[in-house]
Amino acid sequence: MTKENHHRLIIIGSGPAGLTAAVYAGRANLNPVVYEGIQPGGQLTITTDVENYPGFPKGVLGPELMDMFRDQATRFGSMSILKNVTRVDLSTRPFKLWTDDETASADALIVATGASAKLLGLPSEKEFMGHGVSACATCDGFFFKSLEVVVVGGGDTAIEEATFLTKFATRVSIIHRRDSLRASKIMQDKARKNPKIEFIWDSTVEEILGKSENGRKALTGVRLKNVKTGESSVIRTDGLFVGIGHQPNTDLFKGQLDMNDVGYLRTQPGSTRTNVPGVFAAGDVADSVYRQAVTAAGTGCMAAIDAERFLEGHHD
Repeated sequence: MTKENHHRLIIIGSGPAGLTAAVYAGRANLNPVVYEGIQPGGQLTITTDVENYPGFPKGVLGPELMDMFRDQATRFGSMSILKNVTRVDLSTRPFKLWTDDETASADALIVATGASAKLLGLPSEKEFMGHGVSACATCDGFFFKSLEVVVVGGGDTAIEEATFLTKFATRVSIIHRRDSLRASKIMQDKARKNPKIEFIWDSTVEEILGKSENGRKALTGVRLKNVKTGESSVIRTDGLFVGIGHQPNTDLFKGQLDMNDVGYLRTQPGSTRTNVPGVFAAGDVADSVYRQAVTAAGTGCMAAIDAERFLEGHHD
């Protein structure tokens, strides 16, 4: 490992958490290095319009917002590397990191690898992502005002999404592959009592249907398959929300950083500190509750301040 590839602070991840951490760390003269991975910008890069980020009253495109984050971080001395970190060793300081073709070391590390929404895996799902297909009702529900939508899933995530969507949509159909929900009883009762929510049981989504006119894509319906009868049917809808959960991107840190049963990193109360001194976690990788760009950015700020204070106290 060459001396030239040693850094005071390395940030893994380039969503709102990682790039906000880079802005604050840059302003603290830490010259942070950001390993952006193969999807720079995180989940916001698959979002079209972002209307709930403060400071943008007319909304902003997700990829455009992340470009602004990156430009601001670069202005303060942050350096971006478009590579995936494939392995880490956090057993001793300096911490060691590997990509496919290089190694690096750091005195402090901020983990901002985010979480990925679990998706259905359909080609049509990818085609219409951001154009009627979403994995975040809180982010995109407003765009479906006075429209009809479907939610796929049967757990707490799906029921929470469906309940939230009733604030905007005229009808929300929950599509579940079984004939009973997995959600907690209180969530189930809430959904069953909501007049805007209906259930489509024993069904899976085979294909997402839509149209493209003048370069604009729009959802028109979904093709369903009844898992008991094998019959296919098409229902009309303006939007589809995937509510089958999220998976934190923490495989890289298993056995080294404390995480819960699902894989979200544990941080010490009131901070971004992990169980390894000098390693901090920010954004969705440690947040299973809010999962918003603005909350991720807030913890990115916290992580940079925590890292700066840690480095001030460790001059070795």
